[in-house]
Amino acid sequence: MGTPAGVFAQPGDTGPMARTVLVTGASGFIGSHLAQRLVRDGHTVRAMTRHPESYVGAGEPVFGEVSDTDSLAAAMAGCDAAYYLVHSLESDDFEEKDAEAALNFGEAAHRAGLERIVYLGGLGVDDENLSPHLRSRRQVEQLLPLAGVPVTVLRAAVVIGHGGISWEITRQLVHHLPAMVTPHWVSTRTQPIALPDVIRYLEGVLEPEAARGRVFEIGGPEVLRYKDMLARAAAVMGKRLPNVTVPLLTPGLSSHWLALVTDVDTATARNLVDSMINEVIVHDHAIEEVVPGPTIGYDESVRLALADRERAEEESAAQAAAPDAGEHPVR
Repeated sequence: MGTPAGVFAQPGDTGPMARTVLVTGASGFIGSHLAQRLVRDGHTVRAMTRHPESYVGAGEPVFGEVSDTDSLAAAMAGCDAAYYLVHSLESDDFEEKDAEAALNFGEAAHRAGLERIVYLGGLGVDDENLSPHLRSRRQVEQLLPLAGVPVTVLRAAVVIGHGGISWEITRQLVHHLPAMVTPHWVSTRTQPIALPDVIRYLEGVLEPEAARGRVFEIGGPEVLRYKDMLARAAAVMGKRLPNVTVPLLTPGLSSHWLALVTDVDTATARNLVDSMINEVIVHDHAIEEVVPGPTIGYDESVRLALADRERAEEESAAQAAAPDAGEHPVR
């Protein structure tokens, strides 16, 4: 069984703070960085993945599939809390899949006696205009706690960091194009957030009682239009990216175009493009009371993402040149 409700340490407590935590999507963009941070700070991490035999990230790899309740029970056994970082954005029926997965996970968490679930969702005003992508994120928020385990939700917009789909689209567009032909919705406002800040917030809501079962909005210090993000990323990369707006460039055409000029698949591109009609900015700053501290500006977050990419490429090249390249022990 997990830790009884209410015994997680509070800020300033001197009692034990290390916890056994399940991180779903541990091989992914957010999960891999979160697992590393939690291990660094003394937590025991179970890294849930469908391929534990090839997992090389932080924590103990455990098999888990959100559609397989037996595997969830085994992965959660002895855990105090879990991070829910999975979604099915790349499929056409992702809303149905995500709903089923959330119900399965919530029920498994209840049976395992988890103290809380932490879920990373999406910003956006709750109304009938939410895109299918954001609507699905809201539905997951509602379904996860139905079995009785409190869910702490962090809602974010675009996360700027190496490996993130939204950032990678931005980087590749700036890198590949001499000019940007864009639809009118590139003027939609968003509040990007740096990857290190997302990880700081995710870890920061793990233990405080004040975070348990609440919804928080998180974002960086600046509200920008998508075309501003492209232009400023280009400036950081030492490029100039003129923008020409084409009102008739529909989301459908845009998604096919993105799939052509970047390496993102068409289904994922369409789901992301559909979400760009929604303004996604922070209206509630309650997170600052639970996890205080300044956030990283957009230009600096771009520099950090580019530096991480350069390091990753150097490491990959070094591994490829090593005599035992291709042999990666599980750890």
